Amino acid sequence: MRTSLAVVALVILAPMLPAAQSDGGVMQRSSSLAMAKTIAEATLAECKAKGYNTAAAVVDRAGDVLVLLRTEQATSQMLEMARRKAYTARMFRVPTKEFQERTLSDPARAAQRDLHDILALSGGIPIQVGTDTIGAVGSAGSTLDVDDACARAGVAKVAELLK
Repeated sequence: MRTSLAVVALVILAPMLPAAQSDGGVMQRSSSLAMAKTIAEATLAECKAKGYNTAAAVVDRAGDVLVLLRTEQATSQMLEMARRKAYTARMFRVPTKEFQERTLSDPARAAQRDLHDILALSGGIPIQVGTDTIGAVGSAGSTLDVDDACARAGVAKVAELLK
């Protein structure tokens, strides 16, 4: 009887035992402001070299904006599109070009496009360390293929830091 009471007590009390004994907290890598600025500036420079005045946005692992930049001739709409592309790439952890294709080809995923702040256009690239997505960059204001290439160039600029 005493043994069965002890087992019952352990089963009931086990979930209440302090988790701190085995849980050291959550460790996450994040993009720094300096890294985000480097990515955004490299994204704009790549598009400028191709003859486009564009906007770039970098979001952190939560999808919150770290950096918004635009060339002098880019518009506020470009800023908003770049932000939404970066947000989409971060939330779905894939390039927005891939997101666009899979939500077009799979009717079961089409409703994902209707979520707030999602933009299913090329030009958003996740920033990853291994399989961990720590942020994303979005480029807007040129063609979709060029926006994609510019965002990729921005991430490539810090590739050594992402290892």
